[in-house]
Amino acid sequence: MNTFEMNANPIVAFLQKPSDDFTKDDIIRYIETNQIKMVNFMYPGGDGKLKTLNFVINDKDYLETVLSCGERVDGSSLFSFVKAGSSDLYVLPRFSTAFVDPFAEIPTLAMLCSFFDKDGQLLESAPEHTLAKACSAFKKATGMEFQAMGELEYYVIFDDDSRFPAVDQHGYHESAPYAKANEFRAKCMLYVAQTGGQIKYGHSEVGNFVLNGKVYEQNEIEFLPVNAEKAADQLMLAKWVIRNLAYQMGMNVTFAPKITTGKAGSGLHIHMRIMKDGHNMMLDNGALSDYARRMIAGMMMLAPSITAFGNKNPMSYFRLVPHQEAPTNVCWGDRNRSVLVRVPLGWTTNVDMCSIANPKEKPSMSDTSKKQTVEMRSPDGSADIYQLLAGLCVACRVGFEMKDALELAERTYVNVNIHDKANESRLAELDCLPDCCEASAECLQAQREYYEAEGVFSKSMIDSIITHLQSFNDRNLRQTVEKYPEEVQKLVDTYFHCG
Repeated sequence: MNTFEMNANPIVAFLQKPSDDFTKDDIIRYIETNQIKMVNFMYPGGDGKLKTLNFVINDKDYLETVLSCGERVDGSSLFSFVKAGSSDLYVLPRFSTAFVDPFAEIPTLAMLCSFFDKDGQLLESAPEHTLAKACSAFKKATGMEFQAMGELEYYVIFDDDSRFPAVDQHGYHESAPYAKANEFRAKCMLYVAQTGGQIKYGHSEVGNFVLNGKVYEQNEIEFLPVNAEKAADQLMLAKWVIRNLAYQMGMNVTFAPKITTGKAGSGLHIHMRIMKDGHNMMLDNGALSDYARRMIAGMMMLAPSITAFGNKNPMSYFRLVPHQEAPTNVCWGDRNRSVLVRVPLGWTTNVDMCSIANPKEKPSMSDTSKKQTVEMRSPDGSADIYQLLAGLCVACRVGFEMKDALELAERTYVNVNIHDKANESRLAELDCLPDCCEASAECLQAQREYYEAEGVFSKSMIDSIITHLQSFNDRNLRQTVEKYPEEVQKLVDTYFHCG
């Protein structure tokens, strides 16, 4: 069996090559051989959702033209920073993202696109280009590749039949029949893999409850680390897959950060690592490296403004409240879920656990150093995924550029649960994250120079984000409505399908 036969993406398996090597001729050959009738262009809009443009394949010449030249779109209808007077943009497909649409009745091949301006240049403020610039600046400054992956949490909602009820807020890794959405999640994972997503695992999450005859069951799909540009594409497609499958199966889903008070909210935790020549630079002789600590220091410094990319509606700040697993203070620690940046348990014991669990297995030790990451825990499903990963990449680069990065990392490290009463004095020493969208906008305004450096974020994009956050006028919203369930429910309904 060769490398590609087990690949879930049928185009990879057919062409017998990695998706990064796809060419226009490859795409045409697959379409011709497999009787594909339509091509879809997909691209993110300013609301964080994927948009779709459909093409019926008339003949080979037309297909060649579509793939080579792309098409015009109205940029002002997609992005607030594009003005109606000069709104025409081009969208060009990226062949490496090609996949077969698992939901289309008509055989359809889809691809993600990049935006170009009237001069044929990549659009400076386009989400995917902003992330590409951030990754390029990081590599230029450090000589290393910035990689990421997401933990995508969501609630599945369906009718309650009262059989095998789950224990409220104890759904973590639950099996059927107490967890009812496992088959739905498994099918989601298969479809995401077919679009090119590199999945680590899936499981049911803590949150579950019954409300008004409906079961709300929290699930998570976690990805493998890849370069940050691919990570963003995979998360975008995963959300698209999960929503489409839910619609097809008569369920509902939400990635909203909070859908009721007193129950677990949903985050979008982002894990990061830095690679050089195939080696993970997060570790040094089995311990967290100074490189990793510099990354963390950069995130500690820019944490307040990172919320502008990762927490983009008022319900985000119903999740980021004290004494929950969601963070509120700017700090980091090892295996500590009360902190903003967590260093997860790594495989650094130098113990062959496999042969202990399986006594007949010959002793051997795999290289597990690549597994080590650091995890940013504040973002949620309201995030603009490309902006968020670009912002984190900028923050990590800033950590390498700061003279006092290691000192800042030392000052913000905690090895206790900061919400325990015994640790109140330590808690008081730590900065806090913003508590509303307006405060987040102010933090971005104060720190915008870091994001605009090296031309990563355009001025117009930062201005647009600040204006959007300010428009919520939510300075005291949570404190005003949290004791009034009907008002909270109105907010939940408003932002239910965010991101």
